[in-house]
Amino acid sequence: MQTKYLFTGLFIFLIFSLQAQETSFNGLYNVKNYGASGNGSQVETEFINAAINDAAENGGGTVYFPAGKYLCFSIRLKSNIQLHIGQGATIIAANMDDVEGEYDAPEPNIWGDSLKYQDFGHSHFHNSLIWGENLENISIVGPGLIWGKGLQKWGNPKPGLGNKSISLKLCRNVILRDFSILHGGHFGILATGVDNLTIDNLKIDTNRDAIDVDCCRHVRISNCSLNTPNDDALVLKSSFALGYAAPTENITITNCAVFGFDEGTFLDGTYQQTQKQAPDRGSVTGRIKFGTESNGAFRNITISNCTFEHCRGLALETVDGAVLEDITVSNIVMKDILNAPFFLRLGRRMRGPDELEVGTFRRILVDNVIVHSSSPRYGSMLMGIPGHDIEDVVFSNIWIRIDGGAPESQALIEVPELEDGYPDPRNFGEIPAYGFFIRHVQNIQMNNITLEFENTDMRPVFILDDVKGADFQNVKAESAEGVPVFRLKNVTDFSIHSVNKIKDQHFTKVKDLAL
Repeated sequence: MQTKYLFTGLFIFLIFSLQAQETSFNGLYNVKNYGASGNGSQVETEFINAAINDAAENGGGTVYFPAGKYLCFSIRLKSNIQLHIGQGATIIAANMDDVEGEYDAPEPNIWGDSLKYQDFGHSHFHNSLIWGENLENISIVGPGLIWGKGLQKWGNPKPGLGNKSISLKLCRNVILRDFSILHGGHFGILATGVDNLTIDNLKIDTNRDAIDVDCCRHVRISNCSLNTPNDDALVLKSSFALGYAAPTENITITNCAVFGFDEGTFLDGTYQQTQKQAPDRGSVTGRIKFGTESNGAFRNITISNCTFEHCRGLALETVDGAVLEDITVSNIVMKDILNAPFFLRLGRRMRGPDELEVGTFRRILVDNVIVHSSSPRYGSMLMGIPGHDIEDVVFSNIWIRIDGGAPESQALIEVPELEDGYPDPRNFGEIPAYGFFIRHVQNIQMNNITLEFENTDMRPVFILDDVKGADFQNVKAESAEGVPVFRLKNVTDFSIHSVNKIKDQHFTKVKDLAL
């Protein structure tokens, strides 16, 4: 028996000895076997790319980062490659001011170089810490860390600079799982034109966007925690970065959390809230958003089982001609929301080719949502533009409690149309309804809705303006004495049933009515 154990031990020792001596063992390519030191001071880029090239020439494999600190410029992915960032391993984006080297130059792109349709950062991919283009069957898995220490947070076109942690263009069959990103640059992850993308169990604590999914199909995003006080956490876009208007469709987002804590304080567990304002002059961001780039389409998308904390609310936007349709949002909790809990916007900014027409926005279901909102400047906003309505929207099982405290003068404010403006709640100024401001909307239902305030708010709960078909059932809405629940302007086919103590009734046409 002892001889057997001795033989087994010797066999295991020989296996690991061979693994240490060979550059590859059963498809595992250890970057230290290619010259990487992991000491955090030597630039490791050539050794890591050599391991990737070797694996690709042999049909694929896993490029492994054992515990250590790996200072890098651009890492170039190839098909059939997995990067495995081991426990205790950190890939660090190098700073050109500290060490010799530079990131790959941004590739030419006439759609982005002109900055006509979207900004530079959305249209270039090679100027990144890790990038891949026209690849298939690739993955980056954890549980290590990507630290974008030397990345720029703006889309700077200057050669040699990098501004994204991970960028992928026109790839297929991609898995991103288990790792963390700190200080990720302009984008922690930018995926454009990717088909069959899985993003799972990521923790991102960064200075701008965490994850942007643009012109992608068949995407599953799950179990991610994203802290982005200075920009959006999780964004779906449908831009012109590929030179044509491609859709973003068949997307599931589930079991995710988005925050606006001070950068770095999510990963270190302190959850600080000293920062009150984002660089764009609005409140800290950290939200889930569709848009702003919206040339193609957003279709067949579900958002479920997600939490928002100390950040902006959910924004669904199409302003550059995109179709936005067949969206469900369910089982959401929002705590300490700093602007509009819900912002649904159809506009005509039309940043794209001249032949684009105004998009469409229809078939949206929102169900089972709890909101605690802290800013008296805002209410939820559902806004089309004259001649272009948001259509077929259902809100059900919604409970919203706001801090309140808005004065009577705020109820008299006229909200500007801003048809061709940038779509963000702060651009519209103070909102005269504390619950929902609804304008240029067709066929909206509100079922089982509760709205309350901490401090007496002198605004109506609902304002409807140019609305065609509205049905409110089982609504409990707290309102100040003498303040109406509804303010109706140019509304047709309006019905209420079991709304406070208001008589059940139907109005065929209303020009101006407080109810």
